[in-house]
Amino acid sequence: MLLKVEHLKKQYENGTTPIEDLNCEINEGDVVSLIGPSGTGKSTFLNLLNRLEEPTAGKILFNGEDTTAKGYDIHLLRRQMGMVFQSFHLFSHLTVVENIMLAPVKLLNKSRQEAYDTAVRLLAAVGLADKAKNYPSELSGGQQQRVAIVRSLAMEPKVLLFDEPTSALDPTMVGEVLAVIRNLAKEGMTMIIVTHEMNFAKNVSNRVFYLDEGGIYEEGTPQQIFGNPQKEKTRQFIGRLKVFRRSISAKAPDFMEIESAITAFGMRHMIGADLINKMQVVFEELCLTTIYDHYKDQTDMEFTYEYSESMDTIEVEVQYRGEAFDPLQEGDALSVILIRNAAESLAYEYKDGRNIVRGMLKKRIIA
Repeated sequence: MLLKVEHLKKQYENGTTPIEDLNCEINEGDVVSLIGPSGTGKSTFLNLLNRLEEPTAGKILFNGEDTTAKGYDIHLLRRQMGMVFQSFHLFSHLTVVENIMLAPVKLLNKSRQEAYDTAVRLLAAVGLADKAKNYPSELSGGQQQRVAIVRSLAMEPKVLLFDEPTSALDPTMVGEVLAVIRNLAKEGMTMIIVTHEMNFAKNVSNRVFYLDEGGIYEEGTPQQIFGNPQKEKTRQFIGRLKVFRRSISAKAPDFMEIESAITAFGMRHMIGADLINKMQVVFEELCLTTIYDHYKDQTDMEFTYEYSESMDTIEVEVQYRGEAFDPLQEGDALSVILIRNAAESLAYEYKDGRNIVRGMLKKRIIA
């Protein structure tokens, strides 16, 4: 067991108590997503784990040691428990590689050459090898967040904490950061992630904690929490995520029925006309014109629209079997333009014999 939390409480001077009695155990290799309404202590929990805030009561055991005990070396804890924030906290006067090298040289006593070699290797792993000599201001938000993740990894942590790592990003940049976290999960990195990206939580986590009423109100696998929540508040929270799902496997599926059903779904949940139109464009150009046309009578496809009432956004996921086929690169040029114009972000991957396209649709804001 890597982490054990016993009767954790945090009360602020104004009387606010986001965490009243939180208990959990986290093992090596766990990827835990923390979800729940605003104000239920998700970010506070991470800050308590990393001792950025002091608990009012309770114990936090890390590798069997009580990190809340008097005399415990907090600096040792933070070297082993990396944290990635909403904002990137990169030093603007240092280059990317210097940002990453700083802590390993000063805190781990690594030579500058060793720290440099590690930084370059990690940057290559997240697709930023060519940005090593750039300054943070020269990078996009998604690139800066990837650098922030690499900076934490350079300290060789036992666990990584993520506090809504995509919330400060433009939707077009979200996918590249989530892809890095997915790869870390595949490599066995222990992670605790505060996220509002429910589709991501379902796909990358092995455990989900729903926080409410001052603690972990309900926990389980993603399938249990999102598919069959047992408690009322969890059901209400998950119920705000409206899901439209269809499978296409027949040789001549009823496309008109699906298009009508998409419109009906949008109107039933009072989704704006702009988003409904984007749903139709993605279905027609991505699912039909591109993917279905490529596989024709061998199509085995499932696509999902997940509407978040609170965010007024729609997460898209399309999965289909067959040889690797990236519709965003290999599809009809006009269809690809239309798809990208409709979606704020799109990403493709090939995993275990399945092609997967994920993205987000967002309402157009008129100035």
